[in-house]
Amino acid sequence: MKNKDKTNVMRVLDSKKVSYTAHTYEPDATMSGEEIAALLQEDADKVFKTLVTQGKSGQYFVFVIPVKEELDLKKAAKAADEKAVAMIKQKELLPLTGYVHGGCSPVGMKKSFPTYLHETAKQCDTVFVSAGKVGYQVELPPEDLIRIVGCKTADLV
Repeated sequence: MKNKDKTNVMRVLDSKKVSYTAHTYEPDATMSGEEIAALLQEDADKVFKTLVTQGKSGQYFVFVIPVKEELDLKKAAKAADEKAVAMIKQKELLPLTGYVHGGCSPVGMKKSFPTYLHETAKQCDTVFVSAGKVGYQVELPPEDLIRIVGCKTADLV
């Protein structure tokens, strides 16, 4: 991939000397995560989506879960040691993280937030997360994602 085609996520991974594989696909605004996994010809259990929430305390939290799953807000709150968490409004995503809906990545957000990765990621050789732009994904070992983002793992679905 030419340098001008690299996303911020890829530049962060390069700067941290993390080996990854970039994948691109032709995006469609109505696509589900499972459809994206099928386009990438990958098991949907290995393709993760990034969700941003806000706790009762006002603190923001990031949860990274398989695309075919739904975030269990009670489990998420427990993992984050909060009374409750709620999804942020879509219009808050870009100013908060620097990413648009469908292109949100746990890597390279504007600010660092406590991040939790669903525990099944550790059973995968590699996982896919958004590369920070709709139509772009990066594939990397879950240990590297955990290390560079500072993720904790938990049962989130």
